Amino acid sequence: MRIQSSPKGAAIGIALAITAGCATTPIPNEKIAVAKASVQRAEQSGAPELAPVEMAAARDKLTRAEKAAVDRDAQPATELAEQANVDAQLAEATAQEKKSHKAAMEFDASMQALRQESLRSTQPAQ
Repeated sequence: MRIQSSPKGAAIGIALAITAGCATTPIPNEKIAVAKASVQRAEQSGAPELAPVEMAAARDKLTRAEKAAVDRDAQPATELAEQANVDAQLAEATAQEKKSHKAAMEFDASMQALRQESLRSTQPAQ
């Protein structure tokens, strides 16, 4: 006896295999937790004021990752959580860079003021 497979049966088999593959992908709770921690660090570093675009992107992607996880949509949840983590790290680094730049500018201004004061005090009175 010969068993014939129909195109319809093959399509159903492929669909079942894809569905089974998606069902076994775990929800990325750990990646979402890492992204949340990165967003919190960025917020504490001053990123909302100093890197608002990067911060907004991180928050948006984290929110979308959480929604995808609730919807049991693991692949987008994983990708969005990873992107949120990177965006939050960028926001934090941008904030730190801007703080460092500001501190350097203030230091340079202080040094210039000290030089001028030093020159005035070393010049002979006329």
